[in-house]
Amino acid sequence: MEILKVENLRKEYGEGNNKVIALNSIDLEVERGEFVAVVGPSGSGKSTLLHIIGGVDSPDFGKVYIDGNDISKYSSKELAYFRRRKVGLIYQFYNLISNLTVRHNIELPLKLDKRKINEIEFLDIIKKLGIENKLDSFPSELSGGQQQRVAIARSLIYRPSIILADEPTGNLDRKKSKEIIEILKYFNKTLKQTIILITHDEEIALQAGRIVTIVDGKIVGDEKNE
Repeated sequence: MEILKVENLRKEYGEGNNKVIALNSIDLEVERGEFVAVVGPSGSGKSTLLHIIGGVDSPDFGKVYIDGNDISKYSSKELAYFRRRKVGLIYQFYNLISNLTVRHNIELPLKLDKRKINEIEFLDIIKKLGIENKLDSFPSELSGGQQQRVAIARSLIYRPSIILADEPTGNLDRKKSKEIIEILKYFNKTLKQTIILITHDEEIALQAGRIVTIVDGKIVGDEKNE
C-alpha cells in the first residue's frame, strides 16, 4: 500500500536567464514500510524534493499525496500541523534546541501538539538509541553522533507516517555514520517505519532497500536493492 505519491512535480527558482528548474515533472510512489535512498549530484533537486514532500516548501505544479491526502493544497497553518503529526524530519545539522535538555528536545513535537507522552514508548525508543543516560544533558554536551540520535528519537516519538532524512550522516565520521544508518534500518524493520533518505554516499545508499537517482531535476534511475 502506497504511503507517498508524487505526481508531475515541478519547482523553479529565479527568472529569465537566472531561472533554475529544480524539479522537472517528477513522479514517484513509495510503499508503506519502504526504506528509499535518493541519490544524485549536488544541485540535482534531491533536497528540494524532500522539502516539498515534508511540507517545508511548495511546488509550482503537481501534487503530493501522503496517506491519501493532497498536501500541495494545504494552507501554511495546515502544513504546520501536517509536519508535526505526519512527518519526521532529520537534518544534517541536527536542529536541536540548545537551551532544552535531551528529554525536552525529544518531547517537544508532542508538547507543541498538546499530546500526551507515552512513557513506555519513550523509554523504548531512547534505550534502543542508547541515549537513556543523556536525558538531562544539553545538546552542547553531546557528540555529533549522540545529537543525531536525539534528532532521530524526536522524529520517531510521534510515530509519523514517514521519516525524511536529509544527509543525516553528513557531519559524522565513517563509524558514527554506519551506526546511524544501522539505527534507521532497525526502526524501518521493527516498526515498519517508512524512510526516505538523501545522501551523496554510495555506501550508505546501498543500505537502503531501493535507490532513486535524480539528475537535473529528473528521476533517471529507480532500482530495488536486494
